[in-house]
Amino acid sequence: MNTDKNTPHKGIYLLPNLFTTAGLFSGFYAIVAAINGKFEVAAIAVFIAMILDGLDGRVARWTNTQSEFGAQYDSLADLVSFGLAPSLIMYQWALVHMNTVGAAWGKLGWMAAFIYVACAALRLARFNVQIEEVDKRYFIGLASPAAAAIMVGMVWVFQDLDVSGKSIQIPALLMTLFAGLLMVSNVKFNSFKDFDFRSKVPHLFILVVVLVFALTAIDPPKVLFGVFLTYAFSGPVMWLIGKTSKAKQSSKK
Repeated sequence: MNTDKNTPHKGIYLLPNLFTTAGLFSGFYAIVAAINGKFEVAAIAVFIAMILDGLDGRVARWTNTQSEFGAQYDSLADLVSFGLAPSLIMYQWALVHMNTVGAAWGKLGWMAAFIYVACAALRLARFNVQIEEVDKRYFIGLASPAAAAIMVGMVWVFQDLDVSGKSIQIPALLMTLFAGLLMVSNVKFNSFKDFDFRSKVPHLFILVVVLVFALTAIDPPKVLFGVFLTYAFSGPVMWLIGKTSKAKQSSKK
């Protein structure tokens, strides 16, 4: 049998997809932990998935092993880790208790969780089709990992304070809708992709980084939740500032 030696072998790159699979496992484990009532563990698992998600793309670029398969697999893994996992963690922690108020409130709880998942799916799909068209310095809509961080960060903070989700159902509901709708908004968020790690920075910058690491080590849930919540609000705040400045310029003309 004659074989063409120039025909490429079908297969996938192992190294970046190992990181993607590990991130997918972390998201799945977070769901299982939430079902078993281990909400702090579930939140930590989602943050681990975020770290792995940040690594797989960089590893692919560093090793020149980027592929269309890897990009699609990464999106599917992100939907589990940053779509399904955060919504189910929030639902199991707080929204499920809304049915004690009434059947309609119970439906509102699980519908809010579904809206978050749907928004995460739409956000990922939009990112995939616009990846070559938009300014890489910005994300259009809140990135799904950041949305997941404020969702599970809220759970982690209140669990650390011994406050049950049952007692703050409405704030949990509002957070779920806020994070979900912000993902599909047209608000711009800084992607930090234009930051050059090889460039020189002031000594003060290194001191700030050390301080952030120290604070995170002292109180991880509050620091991480605070950082990502600040980032989530930065987009709408900058959007409002831009709208206000444009309105002032128009009034002067």
